[in-house]
Amino acid sequence: MPETATISTIPAQALQALRRIVGETSVLSAHEQVLVYECDGFVIEKNTPDCVVFPETTEHVVAIVKLCNEYKIPFVPRGAGTSLAGGCLPVGGGVMIALTRMRGIHDVNLRDHYAVVGPGTVNVHLTQHLKGTGFHYAPDPSSQGACTIGGNVATNSGGPHTLKYGVTVNHVLGAEVVLPDGEVVQFGGYTEDNPGFDLTGLFVGSEGTFGVCTKVIVRLTRDPVAYRTMLGVFETVEDATQAISGIIGAGIVPAALELMDQGIIEAVEPAFHFGFPLDAGAVLLIEVDGLEVAVDGEAAQIVELCEQNNAREVRKADSPQQRDLLWKCRKKAFGAIGRLSPSYCTQDGVVPRTKLPEILKFITEASARHDIRIVNVFHAGDGNIHPILLFDERDAEQVKRVLLASDEILNRCIELGGSVTGEHGIGVEKINFMNKLFTEADLETMEAVRIAFNPTGLCSPQKMLPTAGACGMEHIEKSHPARRAAL
Repeated sequence: MPETATISTIPAQALQALRRIVGETSVLSAHEQVLVYECDGFVIEKNTPDCVVFPETTEHVVAIVKLCNEYKIPFVPRGAGTSLAGGCLPVGGGVMIALTRMRGIHDVNLRDHYAVVGPGTVNVHLTQHLKGTGFHYAPDPSSQGACTIGGNVATNSGGPHTLKYGVTVNHVLGAEVVLPDGEVVQFGGYTEDNPGFDLTGLFVGSEGTFGVCTKVIVRLTRDPVAYRTMLGVFETVEDATQAISGIIGAGIVPAALELMDQGIIEAVEPAFHFGFPLDAGAVLLIEVDGLEVAVDGEAAQIVELCEQNNAREVRKADSPQQRDLLWKCRKKAFGAIGRLSPSYCTQDGVVPRTKLPEILKFITEASARHDIRIVNVFHAGDGNIHPILLFDERDAEQVKRVLLASDEILNRCIELGGSVTGEHGIGVEKINFMNKLFTEADLETMEAVRIAFNPTGLCSPQKMLPTAGACGMEHIEKSHPARRAAL
């Protein structure tokens, strides 16, 4: 095969050194090769790395990071690229460290309830590996069929079962990390409460700015004895959100409580043929789990509460196969969006549960105001909304309207006492909201912590924190002048 042209601005000797570290075929630098790494799931911001490197061991990562320091080349770790806020965007180019080959399940210790996995391990692969053991890994993002556990650690991912079981940080006991200077450290360990500062909790959710994760020690959770999975069908979104408040207000903590509105139903039903009523305003996917003696009572109480809030019907999954299909519809809802639009932008706001009717009304108004269709699927139990803005990224005018609508929705989340992210992270997309969420002293403290880990700023530069006068964001500032650059 003829050699392809290379456009890398990395010194030739550095590229040669990278190839010596990981092998000739484990470094991509031709334009058509690195182009597919220009963005994550946030398709509005794009920039190609100068090269993509595929390490397979911790030693490879150490050597790559030390080489980047030697040549002062910025570097950014990447998992599967399913993140939705530009967290793995190579803003200033440089080296992208793709961790997908570090996917081994190194150890499973059922007696002590932990597993050790590589950062490139696909979330659902660990779930499949544990089938039949009586244990599972609880965090289950909707993208779990593709996303990696290392990426989940970076953004502190949630998922449908967050309501009862918590987010990623609640299930990570420790991590092996290559710091931005190439030193290897271990945060946490194999037990619950390690002495000293909770550096594991600090690292989870740092979006790749504190170093490169090379192993993760995750907590394993016992499988519930019994499940009851239900689908509540409602005429309006308002009725569905009132049912949510009624369920939580009654003291019931479902394992999952998910809402899909009519727009999502129109995409999901033709794709999976579950039998969703296309004329319903919203459906609630509700699951309780636990002891057999408890779940029937909780399920009966939930049915009653749904009916009190004008549910048209409440269906029950009568078999494991029906339950699996219901969850397939929910977790693949984002994939079904392709039936509605060539591009979409998923937001990730949070509001108090009692404010759900208000924020959903505001989303409807923003949709009309900006002439952008918005559909909703979200973790209703904890107020983590995911409005999905449908558009065509080839149309600059539509992109502009999507950004304006997104900003309005997230600002409204803040005004209602919420946040601009529940699980997707800040990345590059939401930097300009940080000053609205935090005081200047808060941001200075966060920056000081980051500098302690990443003093040169080479590791995942220009992410998360707003800092005036940063370089390397010119392409973003030109297309989105309201955004601030970050270091």
